[in-house]
Amino acid sequence: MTDTPPRSPNLTGPELTGETREPAATTAAASDSERLAALGYRQELRRSLGVLGNISMGFAVVSPVVGLYAVAQVGMSIYGGAWVWALPICLLGQMLVVCVYSELASQWPLAGGAYQWSRRLAGPTFAWLSGWMWQFAVMFANTTVAYLASPWFFALFGVTPTPTQLVLVAVGFMVCCTLVNAYGINMLRWFASLGIAAEAVASVGVGLALLLFYRQHGFGLLTDTLNAPATTGTGSLASFLAVIAVGGWAFIGFDACVSTAEETKDAARQVPRAMRYSLLSVGAVVILNAVSVALAHPDPAAVVAGKDLDPVTTAVTTGLGSWSDKPFIIVVLISFTACLMASQGGAARGLYSLARDGVFPFSEQVRKVNRHKAPIGGLVAATLVSCAALPLGLRSAAMGSLITFGTAATFLPFFLLTVVALTARLRGTWRPAGQVSYGRWGTLLNVLAAVWTGLEVINICWPRTILAPPGAPWYQVWAALLGVGLVTLAGVGYLLVRRPQRLMQGSGPERQDTDELAPAVI
Repeated sequence: MTDTPPRSPNLTGPELTGETREPAATTAAASDSERLAALGYRQELRRSLGVLGNISMGFAVVSPVVGLYAVAQVGMSIYGGAWVWALPICLLGQMLVVCVYSELASQWPLAGGAYQWSRRLAGPTFAWLSGWMWQFAVMFANTTVAYLASPWFFALFGVTPTPTQLVLVAVGFMVCCTLVNAYGINMLRWFASLGIAAEAVASVGVGLALLLFYRQHGFGLLTDTLNAPATTGTGSLASFLAVIAVGGWAFIGFDACVSTAEETKDAARQVPRAMRYSLLSVGAVVILNAVSVALAHPDPAAVVAGKDLDPVTTAVTTGLGSWSDKPFIIVVLISFTACLMASQGGAARGLYSLARDGVFPFSEQVRKVNRHKAPIGGLVAATLVSCAALPLGLRSAAMGSLITFGTAATFLPFFLLTVVALTARLRGTWRPAGQVSYGRWGTLLNVLAAVWTGLEVINICWPRTILAPPGAPWYQVWAALLGVGLVTLAGVGYLLVRRPQRLMQGSGPERQDTDELAPAVI
């Protein structure tokens, strides 16, 4: 995008009044590049993804392997076999968020969704802060994925790592994924497809095998807490809320479909479809595997007692035999790597979206695109920020803390976006005008999405000792609240000092949004 000189806002334009109508340039007959130009940007990234490619991005990031295998031990240890009931609740709540996202992505199919949508629904100050929060949410989620992948690397060699070794290997994962991402969307799509193949083996195949042929317990185990709340010293309700806080991690990442919107063909129609398909398919697989692992585990009580820190591998090797240990770990590692790679690519594209408007620190460097049409500036920035959060795990293992850390950072932007979308609906300043619209039901779905995400933010940020190892430093117990608080304070500080919202008011991208293509400046 080329810089435009400051102009006075068109106070009667549809962007400012909220009366958003589909322009002639964004009709079904118009090309994606024309649609993008109508929204104020030129095509810089390579648009080569079809709907299956976009789904693969979302599937790789939501990832049943990463979602379930990271939280199974934590969930079972604090709520026994009954922990699996938290998963349908989290899936239903996240489907509400997808409904809101679908209407927004259909109308404005742009990379950096939270930022781009908020600047069209609310004032520039809120839009900038929303984009800031969202970008750090994705980057901190990448921190969590890289850290959770590290133990599997050491398991491949039968080594028990120190906390420092876990952090160093996580950094190595980050750097490797950055190098692959630098080769562009086609290379990223190839690795995402490899990750999906690994998911098919590690999730679908193994899950069905455990459930159908190696089940060791009756279905009654799924309603048995195994006295876990008493063991951890918490009540039943408090333990279940903690499980929901952790379980939310299994169903984030569908926004990766939005991050690659400017690289997807017919994005206004295909991105909402990809979000739904990826989340529903991952949700079904996650619940299947949670049930199969619990029922196939030889001694669930050992997980509650803290004697088995890897219930998934235990269930697999007990059922399939010891020969399956290494192959299983390899496919899990592939899934984690594909997830991190796709999520890192999404973070880089979000940073690129902010930087091309000149409203992110070091925008000139962050907005750079290399000869492979990859957002190389965003990739480097995303990697540096994600690695900066890894010292949380230097003193002791921090699996539960980093899960809540990454989940809290993600759910807060979910909440902010659902609230601003609901506010615009109720004020009558936004009527969904894309190819996806839920009509009158859209408002109700939006209300429920805002309630769900708001409650989940509070639930996740609540400091809990049961999600940290015994004797863990205080900052691990408070990791979620500290992470959200520090990012918010840093964003507000930058907002007050640098005032990036002024650029959005006076010299932001132009969007031709009337039937006659008359320009309106945000």
